[in-house]
Amino acid sequence: MVRTVIRRRKRSLREQDVTVTDPPKVRRAVTAAALGNTMEWFDFGVYAYLAGTLGKVFFPSSSPGAQVVSTFATFAAAFLVRPLGGLVFGPLGDRVGRQKVLALTMIMMAASTFAVGFLPTYAAVGFAAPLLLLVCRLVQGFSTGGEYAGATTYIAEYAPDKRRGFLGSWLDFGTFVGYSLGSGLVTVLTAVLGTDGMTDWGWRIPFFVAGPMGLIGLYMRLKLEETPAFQREEEAQARARKENDPVEEARQSGKGRLKEIFTRHWQAVLICMGLVLLYNVTNYMVTSYLPTYMSQTLGEPETTSQLLVLGTMLLVVLMITTVGRTSDRWGRRPVFMAGSVALIVLAAPAFLLIRQGGILLPAIGCAVLGLLLVCFAGTAASTLPALFPTRLRYGALSIAFNISVSLFGGTTPLFASALVEATGNDMVPAYYLMVAGVIGLVATFFLHETAGRPLRGSGPMVETPEQARQLVARSRTTAGRQARDVWLRVRHLWRGPDK
Repeated sequence: MVRTVIRRRKRSLREQDVTVTDPPKVRRAVTAAALGNTMEWFDFGVYAYLAGTLGKVFFPSSSPGAQVVSTFATFAAAFLVRPLGGLVFGPLGDRVGRQKVLALTMIMMAASTFAVGFLPTYAAVGFAAPLLLLVCRLVQGFSTGGEYAGATTYIAEYAPDKRRGFLGSWLDFGTFVGYSLGSGLVTVLTAVLGTDGMTDWGWRIPFFVAGPMGLIGLYMRLKLEETPAFQREEEAQARARKENDPVEEARQSGKGRLKEIFTRHWQAVLICMGLVLLYNVTNYMVTSYLPTYMSQTLGEPETTSQLLVLGTMLLVVLMITTVGRTSDRWGRRPVFMAGSVALIVLAAPAFLLIRQGGILLPAIGCAVLGLLLVCFAGTAASTLPALFPTRLRYGALSIAFNISVSLFGGTTPLFASALVEATGNDMVPAYYLMVAGVIGLVATFFLHETAGRPLRGSGPMVETPEQARQLVARSRTTAGRQARDVWLRVRHLWRGPDK
């Protein structure tokens, strides 16, 4: 009985168990992580809006429909190597640190995107041109395999528990700002230079912009420190290594970590993959496929379709931090669940509106898709890292995230365009989204609520010393009540029920 009471008392928090965050460091962490996503999605925005132009430059012998499919096939190829990048960068981030790996991924992303601007065209070197484009995309995809998981992990491990949703939403804020900058630049260039000017040389300009952006992002990431959670985990591992425990050494090895991810955390991996599928199918359908769908499939002017999707992205940017803050108050599960149900119900009406032509009705349809997208974008960065413990978080999230993105997210433009081409049914994208909504709803059903709670394997994180003291006091009160309850139950069993 005494031992039981003592064990219960040990569960109370001490002040050293609670991390008080440093607001300037939190702001730097959020800014530097978000800037990497801005860089990544600047590239995606440019590539999506230039799909038709790049098809003419690198695949001129194909029909217009085949050019689009070929361009998106190159786009999708980058996603096929993302799991490989996740397998390399994720476990590496758990072993050597988040900051070092994030700096490396920034260098590779910026260099590969910048290099596209220097590529020769098909008219100049023939078949070598699309091969060089493919190489650049593969390098970009490999580096991106460690980017999003690392950035979400970094912000989650710096954010106070009660504001993780709001601060995490700034990561995807950077995503859509980057996409808006890339797509906006292409839209302006298309309006100024015209279709012929973009095909001749204007397509290179957006890729050249990636170089300076990458240097700025790299500078900011090199100035970052490691997260408090990783530092504590590193100290614990150092103590274990001093004891020369062979079992612990095996657990800390790369093979040991991978085995643990797929044997002890397979449920979390599946939930993560389902939520990532939901988010990324919606994301790539709207950001990467919708501009081409409206211009190539529906025959709308390119400038009109580009402006409509750009307006949708600006709507997402305006709403995303509000959704993140809402998830801190209401919880992650309600937001994901409401978004999944709404996607199933509203995907088809949204595409029916987009098919009507003109400006007003397609704008409403695009806005509906944008509001559905923001439900997942504003919540993902705070939900996914909380699925895994600190010592495995970067690696497990990288693997689960990138497998799902590669199989279902990045291939969305390719599959959607190929299915529309094969069936002649321009409502296929809506059905595709509805299936994603069903899968996301199932994943959300098994998701445990994490809003306002510490990350797995980490202690609580608060914003002020006063909050830390209050948390410790509440913990001691709770532990005392638990110990009292144990004592009363044991006493009741020992004395027997009152007669």
